Amino acid sequence: MSDIRKSSIFYLEHLKSRGVKNVYKSKVKKEKEEQKETPKYKPFIEGLERPNENNKYSNLDEVKKELGDCARCGLHKLRTNIVFGEGNPRTQLMFVGEGPGQDEDESGRPFVGRAGQLLTKIIEAMNLKREDVYIANIVKCRPPGNRAPVDDEIIKCAPFLMSQISVIKPKVIVALGSPATCTLFNKKIKISEMRGKFYDWDYGIKLMPTFHPAYLLRNPKDKGLVWDDMKKVMSFLGIELPKTGG
Repeated sequence: MSDIRKSSIFYLEHLKSRGVKNVYKSKVKKEKEEQKETPKYKPFIEGLERPNENNKYSNLDEVKKELGDCARCGLHKLRTNIVFGEGNPRTQLMFVGEGPGQDEDESGRPFVGRAGQLLTKIIEAMNLKREDVYIANIVKCRPPGNRAPVDDEIIKCAPFLMSQISVIKPKVIVALGSPATCTLFNKKIKISEMRGKFYDWDYGIKLMPTFHPAYLLRNPKDKGLVWDDMKKVMSFLGIELPKTGG
C-alpha cells in the first residue's frame, strides 16, 4: 500500500473518530470545474445585427432615407457629411472599409483620399472601374483623428451597412483591414493571419479579407500580397486579367 493511500486512510479514520460523517469536495475546486465547462467564446460586439433575409428595404435609397440625418452615436457631432457609400447597387463585388477620413468627410464620398486613390488603382488594375463595384464603410461618419470605430459606434451604424449588403447581395465582399474584417465576422482576428483566403459568409457571400490601402501606403512592400488576393477574387468572379503589352 502506498504512503499516500495509508495517509489518506489514517486521516479519514481520524475524522470518523471525531464524529465526521461526510466529506465534501472543495467549493473552490467545484467552482473551477464549473468555469472549465463554461464556453469561452464571446462575440466581438454584443448586439451587433447581421444581414436579414427578410430585409425590409428594396433599394439603397430606402436605406439612405432610414439613415437620415443620423445622430445615433457621438460621431455626428463633429462630422461635415455622412458618407453613405457609392457604386453599382447590382454589383458582384463590394469593398468595405472601416470609416471615412478627412477627405471623405469633406466630400461625402468613400475612399477619395490617398488611400482611396490607391484603392481606385487596385480596382482599375482588376480591369474594373469604381462605378462597377460598391464601396462602403462600417461607420458612415468620420471618427475623430481617423481612429478606428469603437463598439457603440459600430453597433449603431453597422446595421445600415448590413442593410446595404442585404440589398446588393454581392458575390464577394473584400474586407479592407482589421476593423472591417472583425466587424463582418463579429470576432477578433488578425488580418495578417486571415487575409488571402475566401470565407463563407451570410447569403452565400464569399468574404475576402485583405490589407487596407492606408496600410499599403505605410508598407508598400505588401502591395504584392493584396494583388495576389485580388487575383483570387477576379478568378472567382470570372474577371480576366488586363492584357499587357510586350
